[in-house]
Amino acid sequence: MAAASGTGFQELGIRDWLIQQSRQLGIKEPTPVQEHCIPAILRGQDCMGCAKTGSGKTAAFVLPILQKLSEDPYGIFCLVLSPTRELASQIAEQFQVLGKPIGLKDCMIVGRMDMVKQALELSRKPHVVIATPGRLADHLKSSNTFNLKKIKFLVLDEADRLLEQGCTDFTKDLEVILGAIPAKRQTLLFSATLTDTLQELKKIAMNRPFFWESKSEVRTVDELEQRYLLIPERMKEAYLVHLIQKTQDEHEDWSIMIFTNTCKMCQVLNMMLRKFRFPCVALHSMMQQVRQRFAALAKFKSSVFKILVATDVAARGLDIPTVQMVINHNTPGLPKIYIHRVGRTARAGRHGISITLVTQYDIHLLHAIEEEIKSKLKDYPADEKEVLRILTHVNVTRRECEITPF
Repeated sequence: MAAASGTGFQELGIRDWLIQQSRQLGIKEPTPVQEHCIPAILRGQDCMGCAKTGSGKTAAFVLPILQKLSEDPYGIFCLVLSPTRELASQIAEQFQVLGKPIGLKDCMIVGRMDMVKQALELSRKPHVVIATPGRLADHLKSSNTFNLKKIKFLVLDEADRLLEQGCTDFTKDLEVILGAIPAKRQTLLFSATLTDTLQELKKIAMNRPFFWESKSEVRTVDELEQRYLLIPERMKEAYLVHLIQKTQDEHEDWSIMIFTNTCKMCQVLNMMLRKFRFPCVALHSMMQQVRQRFAALAKFKSSVFKILVATDVAARGLDIPTVQMVINHNTPGLPKIYIHRVGRTARAGRHGISITLVTQYDIHLLHAIEEEIKSKLKDYPADEKEVLRILTHVNVTRRECEITPF
């Protein structure tokens, strides 16, 4: 996390008790997004901040919100919306640690957890509610034990994902939520990328929000070695197995993240790699229990398992400190997804490597990525004879995993 230019939290207007608590999370000096956004939030302005994953965006809104809450504590004071359960959990964790001295009460409202228990928590008027849009909208439609009419802050974290229409379209849920909160409030939007939707929002915003964007969004760091493997589609999984085996033979202690584009493929790859005795876990949104997802993430973070197979739900926001290698099982359709994925490695000045598997159908996607990052990916050397040797075994194993229900 890059520190800002010599300005301390005190100069930004943050109180001593919060500075002391921040140190418990290892937050000693403000990062650029914190340096620019915190004063604006404390002044009462709406705020839009765009900065890459790992830049300290969460603390940029948690610190000033807690300071304002300490001056006038009531519930429900703040609503934070997040696109995923995992990200909501991490935000809740920061609120809990930083808000301990003021006896902060928080409540997490996410899918696949007991609704009755959640409704009871909401009725007790916690200071901060951290929620995914779908589950909160369900509560608003089915319960009259709480309301959001007095909230002071609305935060949209990973705002581009909440506002963009795509496979997970939050539009209807957001309409329900926005209809339940006061028009007079402070709205804070934080995102890793400035999408067209956010640009539009910036233009039409009524009360001229403070806007700050990190200028290095499309860059990938110099410490990142970016490679690709041009391969036939039918040999993709054999190359993946070969790649992992080669990496583990040469670097036994490395952590590897493998990204793919669907929940089904994520599960298939995880099952297949386990059959080859690789220590891996999966993370995707179709896992039956929330605790399964948290457990998978915890096992990877603590190095119990060295390989995490994930969909893009894990590419954004999740706090995974050290990953030495990222493998893109599919070539991302958008350069910004590529940048977010490979951003999981080569952090804090450490060396990292990313390898993208490119089939004959993906060459135009590779060119789009190279154009965006203004750099050419280098070819990665692989042992084709070894890949051919294991090809049939890998393909048979993959097909077995494809017909296994999950």
